[in-house]
Amino acid sequence: MNVKKFHTGYYDANSYLVNGKVLIDTGINTDALIAEIEKNIDIHDLELIILTHCHYDHTAAAEAIAKKSGAKIAIHKNDVEGLHHNEASAAEAFDSRAPSFEPDMLLEEGENIPLGDEEHLEIIHTPGHTPGCICLYEPVSKSLFSGDTVFPQGSIGRTDFIGGNSTKISESIQKLTKLDVRTMYPGHGEPTSENVKRQIELSYRMAKSIFKII
Repeated sequence: MNVKKFHTGYYDANSYLVNGKVLIDTGINTDALIAEIEKNIDIHDLELIILTHCHYDHTAAAEAIAKKSGAKIAIHKNDVEGLHHNEASAAEAFDSRAPSFEPDMLLEEGENIPLGDEEHLEIIHTPGHTPGCICLYEPVSKSLFSGDTVFPQGSIGRTDFIGGNSTKISESIQKLTKLDVRTMYPGHGEPTSENVKRQIELSYRMAKSIFKII
């Protein structure tokens, strides 16, 4: 699997271009992200933009990139309402308004997005940071695009935004501990390939400790 990471602004989430056809998250800095994409592919080859959740720092540039490329936009069905809500999308935190575009695809747990070469992204519903937060797992390369559910070194996503839920994020992270992960591509920070399963287990222990879950 070929993955290109883009981070185009201080407040932006990471964006990942996968196999030259799927973009995971878009950040805020539209022009800079388009320029990075065009350094790597003909932007019209982009087929799908997958949003790991509804927060503005992951979604703001999606509509413009979709219009320029012709790509479809996908998000979990439980985050559509938050996507269009100024506070639930965290747009207000960026002195902006929530996006108004309608996604082309509504994702659900267990769906697979084909990538070619027998690779695919499995949709894993991981609520807790938002109601429709997802992670994406590619089993051939054992890659996990973890959004804002888990981060390297045992860190976890925040649950203090609208729609956040500490019990659900703990359950979601526990689900991720069952995966065989070689490389984690987080929504913020640097990707890691250093004993990733152990790092996710640390995240689960951290969640249980912080939220007093037995």
